Amino acid sequence: MSLNVVHLVGRVGGEPKIQYLPSGKAVCKMTLAVNRQSRNSDEPDWFNLELWNKTAEVAANYAPKGKLIGVKGSLRFDTWSDRNNSGTTRSTPVILVDRLELLGSKRDNESPTGNGSDGF
Repeated sequence: MSLNVVHLVGRVGGEPKIQYLPSGKAVCKMTLAVNRQSRNSDEPDWFNLELWNKTAEVAANYAPKGKLIGVKGSLRFDTWSDRNNSGTTRSTPVILVDRLELLGSKRDNESPTGNGSDGF
């Protein structure tokens, strides 16, 4: 048996960046700052998120910088060859988000639809 599930709650670290592929699919990339409870430092852990389709559009429209969100997804490693360092292989972790929850106070969740707490 194998299991690859990640659950995170934190604040959006920057404005979401959405792109539409020629196929019409939407992809959104954003960062998430998560405070670790066991640490005495004020520095959060940072995660790169990737969201697709309707979830990507919801994130782009309703999850601005500073918004408290919860995500569920899986861990993936993007790899590439470093052009400046003689082809050394590099990698970075990315959370491929399956579910997005808009969290926070009612004031934080104000949106044109009036309901910002639904999961997408």
